[in-house]
Amino acid sequence: MKGVWNNSEVISLFKVIEEKKEEGLSLRQAFEEHAKKYNRKPNSVRNYYYQEIDKLGKDGARAKKLKIDLNKHIKNRSESFSKEEEQALVGEIERLLKQGKSVRSACCLLSKGDPGKMLRFQNKYRNYKKSLQQGNAGQNNIIQFSSGKKQSLTENDITSLFMGLVRLVKRNIASEFEQKQSREKESLNQKLRRTVAMLGEKDNELLSLKEKFEKLKKENQALSQKMMKLKCEKAALLSKKLDYSKVNV
Repeated sequence: MKGVWNNSEVISLFKVIEEKKEEGLSLRQAFEEHAKKYNRKPNSVRNYYYQEIDKLGKDGARAKKLKIDLNKHIKNRSESFSKEEEQALVGEIERLLKQGKSVRSACCLLSKGDPGKMLRFQNKYRNYKKSLQQGNAGQNNIIQFSSGKKQSLTENDITSLFMGLVRLVKRNIASEFEQKQSREKESLNQKLRRTVAMLGEKDNELLSLKEKFEKLKKENQALSQKMMKLKCEKAALLSKKLDYSKVNV
């Protein structure tokens, strides 16, 4: 049932979350991946995960049975940034981005190698950028300039816009390629299943023909023996007849 979580699905959820953390990705991506795999809603998966952490924390025997290490699943939702802290964090990350760092490496530097903080910083920055994008979308994608001096795009702005467009095109191409690969894979799987079924039918036909051949072979051997016996009897009769003819002569 869709609403019921069995042990195998719980183990799968905690496993994919551990994998995403090791890759430096957000929990949101883990929730979305699990939701897609098990036909659930990401928010439902997220809520269940945090509830399950509490339950497993009180039920060590079940956590041990499921082989879940709760040290890798420490809740940190209560930690929050003030507006000043958020602005300072975003400013530092963007400063490092301009130096050629990736978001992940920038967050790693700022967290001083602490995996938990690194993920927290990374998620906060991505959520911040996402909120900006949503805000821009709500304004019909119109770039608002403050009144006063006319602003012009710098070389860095143009480069950022261009790179963003390139990334968008790459994502679209990758998505289309993945969908095409999935369709081709399913088509090949169907052909393979049909071929396997056809080979099974041919194997049955071959087995049936083999049995008929063995039966005919045995019948042929029996007929050969019978014919040999008849020939011997006929030869004996002819010999006896010749002997009788000589005696009468």
